Amino acid sequence: MRKHIVAGNWKMNNDLAQSVALISDLKKQNQTSDAEVMIAPTFTNLWHANENLKDSTIEVIAQNMHFAKNGAYTGEVSAEMLKSLGITTVILGHSERRAYFNETDDMLAKKVDAALEHNMRVIFCFGEELADRQANNHEAVVANQIKNALFHLEASAFEHIVLAYEPVWAIGTGETASPEQAQDMHQFIRQTLNDKYGENVANDMSILYGGSVKPANAKEIFSKPDVDGGLIGGAALKAEDFYAIVNAF
Repeated sequence: MRKHIVAGNWKMNNDLAQSVALISDLKKQNQTSDAEVMIAPTFTNLWHANENLKDSTIEVIAQNMHFAKNGAYTGEVSAEMLKSLGITTVILGHSERRAYFNETDDMLAKKVDAALEHNMRVIFCFGEELADRQANNHEAVVANQIKNALFHLEASAFEHIVLAYEPVWAIGTGETASPEQAQDMHQFIRQTLNDKYGENVANDMSILYGGSVKPANAKEIFSKPDVDGGLIGGAALKAEDFYAIVNAF
């Protein structure tokens, strides 16, 4: 059975002191929903965050990882390194990684394989640019991103994967896909999984929406039957706003 999940991606924000303060604020919040809650601090703050949230229901996750176990990859972090800190979930394929660091579907397939090999859970991101949607090509773009990076996997692997649909035109722009647009795409994604792997995989898959979710629109977005939560950016940097979204279910 699929879960409600709200994951806060802090991106390249918050030094150590700011992270300490935000974690303290998060621990003071009252959760009234059944959502699974995650935060993704920067690499430099992962250990501290995980140590300080061990006794809470908040899971600390990573924003990225490399596909290699080790080697001459300056500035990169491996699955084994994350596991050594107690991190067992990683975000892969975020639109900013694709756009700014030229991550391809083939590279992401390797990263997914590496994460699963180390028994990590993956939040796999994908989504279309504005030009794709304007050309009515958004479904084909999304289907190809999913197929190219994930459809080499056995059905059992999807027990360890969460999908996150990010309309790129709605990330950090203040624009948000309408709840109906989000539902239509999430339904299409679930059908794409169904066509390849069958109803069990499709119906058990948590599919998150990641595009300028805020306290004001979270309840309406989360009310849609195929939207199982959110990958939250800017609103995750304020504890009260983040938990207003968590409690929107």
